[in-house]
Amino acid sequence: MIYPNPTVASGPYDLVAIASSLGGLAALSLLLSELPAELPVSIVIVQHVERSRKSALPEILERRTNFNVMEASDGRRLENGNVYVAPPDYHLLINPDSSMSLTQSELVNFVRPSADLLFQSVADSFKERAIAIVLTGSGHDGTQGIKAIKSCGGIVIAQDESSSKNFGMPHSAIETGDVDYILPLNEIAGVLVDLIGLKV
Repeated sequence: MIYPNPTVASGPYDLVAIASSLGGLAALSLLLSELPAELPVSIVIVQHVERSRKSALPEILERRTNFNVMEASDGRRLENGNVYVAPPDYHLLINPDSSMSLTQSELVNFVRPSADLLFQSVADSFKERAIAIVLTGSGHDGTQGIKAIKSCGGIVIAQDESSSKNFGMPHSAIETGDVDYILPLNEIAGVLVDLIGLKV
């Protein structure tokens, strides 16, 4: 099901920020595998993982997709066509000069990394050139952040209930009224490509 907000603007977009939690590995793997590798945007991801251990998420996603997937590092600049994953126990922030910052400031919504902090920083830095996606996950992390994305003129996409392993995060985002598209997981990539304006 597509639920387009009539106020949706058309690009250009420079950054896609994705948040996921329970069920996120499978959702991220499918979404990224359906995107063309030559994307003219950067992708940044917050996936809730155990804070006490190193995450294999970048390696797994790189094996399953056509992208260069790497753990985000402090001070590194975003490059189009690359995917950056927040490391365990660090909040990931995006700066106006397209560099990344990592911080171990206090937990937000009981988690670190936090989608809310990522989305807020993306809104501040990229404004109307940002797209936020909320995938399957429990809780409500990301809800405040998508409000910031929308208030700056960006686009918000949420995974629908039928394709979510846990509908908590998408449902909380949808309840704000700031979600532009509510989509089954297997339709998100196509809409994303259309929004970016990429010819495939």
